[in-house]
Amino acid sequence: MPTASPASTERPRPPADVVIAGAGPQALTLACLLLQKRPRCRRHLRVFDPSGTWLHGWHRQMERLGIPQLRSPSPHHPHPNPNALRTYAQEHQRSRELEGPYLIPHTALFQAFCRSVVQEFELTDRVQAASLETVELRGEPSDGLNLGLSDGSRLQARRLVIATGSGTPQLPPWVERIGGPYPSHALAHSQTIDLANCRDLADRHVLIVGGGLTSAHLAVGAIRRGARVTLLCRRHLRSKLFDADPGWLGPKYLKAFQSEPCWQRRRHQVLAARDGGSITPQLAMTLQWERQHGTLQIQEQCEVSDAHWCDGHWQVRCRTGSALVADRIWLATGHQLGVSHHPLLRQLRRQTPLELVDDWPVLTSDLRLPGTAVHVMGGLASLRLGPAARNLYGGRAAAREISRALIKG
Repeated sequence: MPTASPASTERPRPPADVVIAGAGPQALTLACLLLQKRPRCRRHLRVFDPSGTWLHGWHRQMERLGIPQLRSPSPHHPHPNPNALRTYAQEHQRSRELEGPYLIPHTALFQAFCRSVVQEFELTDRVQAASLETVELRGEPSDGLNLGLSDGSRLQARRLVIATGSGTPQLPPWVERIGGPYPSHALAHSQTIDLANCRDLADRHVLIVGGGLTSAHLAVGAIRRGARVTLLCRRHLRSKLFDADPGWLGPKYLKAFQSEPCWQRRRHQVLAARDGGSITPQLAMTLQWERQHGTLQIQEQCEVSDAHWCDGHWQVRCRTGSALVADRIWLATGHQLGVSHHPLLRQLRRQTPLELVDDWPVLTSDLRLPGTAVHVMGGLASLRLGPAARNLYGGRAAAREISRALIKG
């Protein structure tokens, strides 16, 4: 169990009924639903995020990757009313920013709508600029938790909800085998790339590794900044409107999934449903156009074997035997999701046994780690919520289950 800091260095905060770690879309979804159902919860609700603002990380990701629109239908958003986004668009004469039969929102519209949601529920100043760094069980779940924050303060909480993101960057094995030094800008994971600040890409050759939505956005962004791009995919590049079949957003598939008693089979179903990465049909057409005009090459069913930095360039060999030269390598290879990749969950695992399935936690029906007062949102709730757990839909489903438990006490 983590040891407490000396009393002289601690700054106690008032106790809280509910603490939410994170201030992304899923955290906002929970806060809004909780306040709608039980307005008096506001007095004892605490939200912590290093940015001190709602959706800061989400907005930055959209800006960094130049993402013009979401991949979720209009009913999936933080407001408890599923029709709220469409109503907002109509009232502000922005309905044209909802595209296609599923009314997919443009990023700018979604951002403006979320700001209005924060104002409507009077949550503007609710996020405190600190990260949750330690969590200590106090005995029985009803005894609550001791929490330590990055600013040195501590507080007691009755319940904790962890809604802090997607895990740590996934790096291919060949990256660890790179010998010798290379400039920091020459190799980057998508989590650190900011297209708006990439001003020296003209006439550069950028190799992008990955076959999902992020790789496609990076490819388009690099080409628009004058680069030649090679997109390297270990499988065929696949085009799908959503990252999982829409049947997973309702009883069509979820009924059978939730009645499956084997957690390992549930995990396999989640992985099969998401099936790696895919891109939207609209992006597929954009990439095809760039390919026809010579600014993009796509190498499918191809994986990097090794890479070496030599004379200011990358020398890259693929498992197919082909070779290429690149100025930069960008990795759009996703994130590692699991208890071992989450600092707070690693702490909890040292304090109490957690049932894991290949590093994914087995949660109770209210998305709680058994034997604790800690709930989990996002991808780590996939064994309960299915393959859409990490999406906006998953945020709404998680908020329903968790808010019901929090209100019951």
